[in-house]
Amino acid sequence: MADYVISTCSTFDLTNEYAEKRNISYINFHYTKDGVKCEDDLYQSVEPHAFYQSMVDGAEMKTSQVNAGEFIEYFKGFLKQGKDVIHLSLSSGISGVFNAACTAANELHESFPERVIYVVDSLAASGGLGLLVDKLCDLRDEGKTIDEVFDWAEENKLRLHHWFFSTDLTFYIKGGRVSKFSGAIGGVLGICPLLNVSSEGKLIPRAKIRPKKKVIVEIVKRMEEHADGGYDYDGKVFLTQSDCFDDADSVAKLIEEKFPKIDGKPRIFNIGTVIGSHTGPGTVALFFWGDKRVD
Repeated sequence: MADYVISTCSTFDLTNEYAEKRNISYINFHYTKDGVKCEDDLYQSVEPHAFYQSMVDGAEMKTSQVNAGEFIEYFKGFLKQGKDVIHLSLSSGISGVFNAACTAANELHESFPERVIYVVDSLAASGGLGLLVDKLCDLRDEGKTIDEVFDWAEENKLRLHHWFFSTDLTFYIKGGRVSKFSGAIGGVLGICPLLNVSSEGKLIPRAKIRPKKKVIVEIVKRMEEHADGGYDYDGKVFLTQSDCFDDADSVAKLIEEKFPKIDGKPRIFNIGTVIGSHTGPGTVALFFWGDKRVD
């Protein structure tokens, strides 16, 4: 049994069952719904469709990251058990949570000088963060030390590709990520923006595509261009979606046709409540291993 804990933020957007199976620990982000504080707990306390329907019905969602004090209490539980920790944080290009985790780790070093806490800025989000954590679990289970796992994460995290599209720009407009004018034009014309996560861990628009059938083909083309081994890609594929399973399933089926050697079927998960509070319904995200992200 490894003498260290693999930890991440709840924004890795897998499931609690998957986390338990792979022995992944995670700390919950928070959101408020109409002023009521809620936990981002991988849909243990709310059903995904009900969450997104409440947004459509006008519920006000606000999100908040984990603070240093919460990280101190969270990490301390592992340290008291004699465990070291490697924590993969949500991208610093999206959130300030990496700094909060580092502050906590530095403070705890004074009380637990014999223990190690590594904090990795994943430069990833949602199922991309999930796919990175999953790979580190593979390394742990192969018997790699915490130092080896940390080094691998730092050396390879930019090989993790994130591609997103959305068929509903309502909440991108509301959050200021898309202008009202562009959003209105996009809605009328049926434009689905295609975005990815840059080498700085920021969400960047890359193309405006219509109609939806074309953006489904286009997102798979990005995998054709960037995946390790091209059509011989034999790694895992994760997808996340916000109340639009059929669209994600269409992407998954096309990937199975194009990439016959992938490790199992593409896994489809729900975009969690924190990231989903910003995307709203209608977003599909694709994650795979490929060439190094350079912009």
